[in-house]
Amino acid sequence: MTTELDRLAARLREFARARDWEQFHTPKNLAMALAGEVGELVAEFQWLTPAQADDLDPETLARVRAELGDVLLYLVRLADTVGVDLSEAANAKLEENERRYDPASYCGSTRKAPPLTS
Repeated sequence: MTTELDRLAARLREFARARDWEQFHTPKNLAMALAGEVGELVAEFQWLTPAQADDLDPETLARVRAELGDVLLYLVRLADTVGVDLSEAANAKLEENERRYDPASYCGSTRKAPPLTS
């Protein structure tokens, strides 16, 4: 079954191939580009109050939307380049977090859980 992420990865592969950009899309370069785009996303929220961040004006929301798109594109391209299924990785991480952060012990808490011991 082909997922939306699979289709997006294929489009990105073709986008890079058509421009001969595979040579630049190394894991290191893609990770660095991803970090840069995350920085641009963070900059949109940097000086906002919590109330402003919860209720973005249309112009800011449009910029946030564009930066989220950039972050997702680089993340999908990086995962595709290193052969990681993002859905599988995210589900595995969520399952781990469900084991580490049981609701009874962590409800309403920001404290860090100890590492899992197998």
